[in-house]
Amino acid sequence: MTAAIESSVPGTPSIARPAGRTTVVLRRFLRNRSALVGAAVLILLFLLAFAGPLVSPWDYSHIDYTALRSAPGADHWWGTNRIGQDVFAQTVRGLQKSLVIGLLVALFSTVLASLVGACAGYFGGWPDRLLMFFVDLLLVFPSFLIIAIVSPRLRSGGWVAFVGLLAVFGWMITARVVRSMTLSLKEREFVKAAVYMGVRPLRIIWRHILPNIASFLIIDATIAVGGAVMSETALSYFGFGVQAPDVSLGTLIASTTGAAVTYPWMFFFAAGLLIVFVLAVNLLGDGLRDALDPTSTRSPKRTRAGSKGVGR
Repeated sequence: MTAAIESSVPGTPSIARPAGRTTVVLRRFLRNRSALVGAAVLILLFLLAFAGPLVSPWDYSHIDYTALRSAPGADHWWGTNRIGQDVFAQTVRGLQKSLVIGLLVALFSTVLASLVGACAGYFGGWPDRLLMFFVDLLLVFPSFLIIAIVSPRLRSGGWVAFVGLLAVFGWMITARVVRSMTLSLKEREFVKAAVYMGVRPLRIIWRHILPNIASFLIIDATIAVGGAVMSETALSYFGFGVQAPDVSLGTLIASTTGAAVTYPWMFFFAAGLLIVFVLAVNLLGDGLRDALDPTSTRSPKRTRAGSKGVGR
């Protein structure tokens, strides 16, 4: 009321409203050039993966018997492989498959980790002990070996079953971090007030706990995408991931490793896109961490200017 009266009086300066958290986070993110570069590269990679098959004159499964191991040219932009398949069509298809697998694995594992960790930390007691025992049990198991053993038996389920396998073994450490954050948050005043008002526990977790750890979950999910793509690539490289006739970056790299020196276009496009993607994800993850973390300071010029002013 007072602010409204003062702003209506001529000559009285208006009181500026403080910027909201979303605005502050966006400003911090836009000032980070590395994060902007990472985000732009990721957008371009997604456009290449999903728009590339639409502009390519070749399908990833088509074979051109007149151009075996052909170098990049007008007919085949990135050349052909040993049996005449278009490298561009195969690479964008493999990139598309790897990105979809990475996104789904990161989504499922983050959701599972947030629910298990938040429930364990909030309820405590035997639910906490039971859930953490299950988490520790999964951490002890050699995930790579188990996936290698189980994946051949789930080939009938396709790559969706492979996504489920990767998600099952990719959430335990995040769940432990979420649990520790929940243990701290449930002692805060706003959570205790909700308990005294009779709000149900699951609603408290959904409305008060998870929103306050959303910044960590966003950063973790972003980095988990890159980790899932690397895991998929490694497993597909050894034949435990995506199966023929479908392709992924891992299967393309595995099938063309022997031709990396003699026919480099067959190998380096897929390997190069994988490296670029991982670097872009790391840049974006660092940028999100700096933007969402209120204790992060990346303004050395402003700090030096402030210290000079204090000295005067």
